[in-house]
Amino acid sequence: MTRRAAILVLDGVGIGAAGDAAAYGDVGSHTLGNIAEAVGGMSLPNLEAAGLGRIAPLKGVRAAPHPSAAFGILEPKSAGKDSTTGHWELAGVHLARPFPTYPQGFPADVIAEFARRTGRGVIANVVGSGTTLIERYGDEHVRTGSWIVYTSADSVFQIAAHEGVVPLDELYRACETARVMLVAPHNVSRVIARPFAGPAGAYVRTGNRRDFSVEPPSETLVDAIAAAGIDRTGVGKVDDLFARRGIAGGHTSGNVEGVERLRDWLQGGRGFLFGNLVDFDQLYGHRNDTPGFYKALRDFDAALPAITAALREDDLLFITADHGNDPTTPSSDHARENVPVLAFGPRVRPTAIGRRDTFADVGATVADWLGLAYRGAGRSFLSLLVDAR
Repeated sequence: MTRRAAILVLDGVGIGAAGDAAAYGDVGSHTLGNIAEAVGGMSLPNLEAAGLGRIAPLKGVRAAPHPSAAFGILEPKSAGKDSTTGHWELAGVHLARPFPTYPQGFPADVIAEFARRTGRGVIANVVGSGTTLIERYGDEHVRTGSWIVYTSADSVFQIAAHEGVVPLDELYRACETARVMLVAPHNVSRVIARPFAGPAGAYVRTGNRRDFSVEPPSETLVDAIAAAGIDRTGVGKVDDLFARRGIAGGHTSGNVEGVERLRDWLQGGRGFLFGNLVDFDQLYGHRNDTPGFYKALRDFDAALPAITAALREDDLLFITADHGNDPTTPSSDHARENVPVLAFGPRVRPTAIGRRDTFADVGATVADWLGLAYRGAGRSFLSLLVDAR
């Protein structure tokens, strides 16, 4: 039977401040731990059985004496704490310097040139939460047709527009224009389309978000798998994060559809799947919604048995994360955190993986499992997982 591998990223589901968290202003961040304390203890029976409670103490989650999966913790090595950086590191790429951020908004010349090239004005150009800014500037945007441009603590150029005012294809073209503009010396990590809809006073984001990432600076796991002629499937925003280099699109409306896509692939897909479940981060972490985040964790936990039951003899599935996004802290931004890693498969030995000093070890292990020489910036720990290759 042909081997398959999958990496499923639970976006923003960190498990404690990284060793250098102070440099990022994230001392005390612990997404899973602080949620557990805030809700009086989490009930995640399937993740508990897999070994989540063996990775770190989490209120309500026991340390399973006989876990069903291999378990461990990944420490970030790349500079930065955004989705692009986290996914690239999982795929074998280290960044020595973080992407630039714009805490005062983007330079006036950048905004003026963007307006000129797209033929629309620009309002806002501030740092803030997108949902708040849509409420604040939405009426003006509907009246004038001007773009709502904003950023955050991450390296992002976000463009919000009402779908009834600006057609989606025009919004996407504007993002492509900004992507062309925001290369060196700016080198902004992502340009993000943030469409919304609804009447005044009740604006809501739609599911038509698109990310336009800068290309990875070196060969990734995805590139290596593509060069080997192995099928690649993207779920969620993964294709966007890799600038659609080597992996096909699979945009989803959220976690539920993402899990459905994974299950469909497990039933008949081939090769390699790289998936992202974004709701934890996008809907709950950035909005400091602790109950919502916990519900999303419970929903994923309930879906886990059907996922693992569909694994074939020669399947290897990693469930991990890309950074933290602790909804219990005053910040609504990403957090510099370690992330959990769980490895599943009929041939996987349920054992402690330990602390790995880079996310890239996951990519190296996937490559090893698929018989590729690629290791990127990581080291394979496949020998810990299976008895024989």
